[in-house]
Amino acid sequence: MTSKRGDLKKIIMDTKTLPTLPTVIQKLNSLSDNDKSSVQEMAKIVTSDQVISARILRLANSPSYGFYRVSTISNAMILLGVNVVKSLALSSSIFAIMEKDIVGLWEHSLGVGAAANLIARKLGLPECEEIATAGLLHDIGKVIISIKCSEAEKEILKLVRERRIYTMEAEMEIIDTDHAEVGGWLAKCWFLPDKLGEPIAFHHDVAASRNHRIKTAVVHIADVLICASGFSNSGESFVPPIQKIAWDTLKLNEQILAELVDEIEDKLVEVKNFSLEMMAD
Repeated sequence: MTSKRGDLKKIIMDTKTLPTLPTVIQKLNSLSDNDKSSVQEMAKIVTSDQVISARILRLANSPSYGFYRVSTISNAMILLGVNVVKSLALSSSIFAIMEKDIVGLWEHSLGVGAAANLIARKLGLPECEEIATAGLLHDIGKVIISIKCSEAEKEILKLVRERRIYTMEAEMEIIDTDHAEVGGWLAKCWFLPDKLGEPIAFHHDVAASRNHRIKTAVVHIADVLICASGFSNSGESFVPPIQKIAWDTLKLNEQILAELVDEIEDKLVEVKNFSLEMMAD
């Protein structure tokens, strides 16, 4: 007898059962694996799809990145990197599927992306844009569960409300896995690099992250701080605690945390406005 977890993993890893992956992304995957490919070649592939190009540019100019000057796909690839642009194309395609009734998850994801970027910059970490992208994508597993397991999702949400438990606990009880693991499967399925896949898969279990623990710790703390801010609705009944290993990994202290909370609160005004613009389209 196969397990619910095994069945769901097969669904996730079989791209035919997922939302259609744009042809642009498949071509971009091929080009990005070729060392001889130029940014111009890759940009040309992306700009061939006007809808995806427009979404990428809007996200690239969102509060998660803070450039506000990304005007072309080539510009985005130079400023953000190919992996980030590829991830933005993927996330924009998935978020486009979101219904209005899960706008809270969309706003939460934008908030975590923006907070992750702020934390990374404050701590002087490299690859801030990739950390922001991991934050933006951290709950992508919830979207896939909503799309592929809609009946199970209703049971999960009911369990969270009735027993006031974490979403992950309810997910484990109903589908024998959780959104973080599902997100990790999806990252592998889409050939995202481990430095994005690990923070997605382990943002609720930083100790399990082996190769990219700093990035994972940033996304974890960004997630907790956005939950604590009361901004949007991630689906959680209460705020999860900051894991000690994440705190220690980033060498945080109370003063830095207080400064981050103030800076994130200011940034969330921009995030809210951006979200309203996106959802109005």
